[in-house]
Amino acid sequence: MGATFHGPGEGENFELGGSRLSLKVGADGSGGTFFMSETTLASGFIGPPLHIHREMHDMFFVLEGTLTVQVGEERREAGPGSFLCVEPETPHTFANLSGDPVRFLNFSTPGGFESYMRELAAAFAGGDGPPAPEEIGRIASAYDVEVVGPPLG
Repeated sequence: MGATFHGPGEGENFELGGSRLSLKVGADGSGGTFFMSETTLASGFIGPPLHIHREMHDMFFVLEGTLTVQVGEERREAGPGSFLCVEPETPHTFANLSGDPVRFLNFSTPGGFESYMRELAAAFAGGDGPPAPEEIGRIASAYDVEVVGPPLG
C-alpha cells in the first residue's frame, strides 16, 4: 500500500499563461484511476475551447472565487462549494470572467491527464507568449481532448 501527501502549495507545480496548477496526484499515485490538481486562474483567464473527452470524466470543485462554466449551451456561474461532473462526450469549458482569481480542484478519471498538463506547461514555457492555438490543439488531441467550439469570452 502507498500514500500520497502534499501540504499547501506542494506537488508538481506548473504555470500556464495566467493559470497556476499544482498536481496533487496522477496515475502513478492512484493506480491509474484518477488525476487531481488545485488550479488558480487569474482574473480574465480564458480557459480552453469548448471540448469533449471520449473516455474521461472531468470534475470541478470551486474553492474560492467564481468559475464560469459552460456545459453544452448552458452557462453558469459556479461559486465556492459548487461542483460539476462532466460525463464523457459532453461539450464543456470554463473561464474566469470575474475580477478576482478563482481557485478550484480539478479531478478526472481515469488517471493520466497529468501528462497533458506537463506537455502544455512545457509549450507555455518554451516560447515568447502563449503557444499558438494549433499547437495547443495538437497537444490536446493526444490526451482525449477534442475541440468542438470556441472558448468562453
